[in-house]
Amino acid sequence: MADKPILMFDSGVGGLTVLREARVLMPDRRFVYVADDAAFPYGDWEEGALRTRIVKLVGELIGEYDPELFVIPCNTASTLVLADVREAYPATPFVGTVPAIKPAAERTRSGLVSVLATPGTVKRQYTRDLITQWASKCHVRLVGSQNLARLAEIYLRDGFVDEDLVRQEIAPCFIEQDGRRTDIVVLACTHYPFLVNRMRKTAPWPVDWLDPAEAIARRALSLLGGRRPTSISHAGDDIAVFTSGTLDFATRRLIHGFGLKPA
Repeated sequence: MADKPILMFDSGVGGLTVLREARVLMPDRRFVYVADDAAFPYGDWEEGALRTRIVKLVGELIGEYDPELFVIPCNTASTLVLADVREAYPATPFVGTVPAIKPAAERTRSGLVSVLATPGTVKRQYTRDLITQWASKCHVRLVGSQNLARLAEIYLRDGFVDEDLVRQEIAPCFIEQDGRRTDIVVLACTHYPFLVNRMRKTAPWPVDWLDPAEAIARRALSLLGGRRPTSISHAGDDIAVFTSGTLDFATRRLIHGFGLKPA
């Protein structure tokens, strides 16, 4: 069992932020990274059609790679289908990703927190339930960005991004109320940490940008129960799967930089 890979599934390359942290905690594990780029971005999909697609695709991936652990480092997918895939594939343990609202509520000093996410994550009842459960004493602003995930993919592939566009997308996160200011922005999409330096540069004032990648990786490690592989894996054994079946030069260069080989 311990030789089985850890599979990471995302709509695009955003989950690489979690893969990076997971490798630090689990350097002797083998990883399969799956980007559903044929359906990217998930925020453009109708919920029912997207749910059907992901549940079916997850089953196909389990059948092909037989992962020891299935990690979904994607807020949009997790808040939509995590319960469905756990029910459909009970033999496979899953780690999902939800907006880091609880730690944000615990850390904020001003009581003003923003959740920067895709429109799909923002409109989910799951997200609103997290606010009710963990942040009822805070003022939480939900900001659904149509373009940040795309901008992150552009930045990763091309190495530059229009900072004015980044500024426009994050501007609604910043509010002032009774002499207080937003002091924490939850990055509720795994694509967004790749743009955090651009966000810091274009933000109207400094805030704590809460990146959940390390917490997701630690949860994955905890579910492995300390089991170690019987044979040591190397980065060259880790593969990247793109559902479109096509990779341009920039994407190949990107995944190579993360120690992944195209499947």
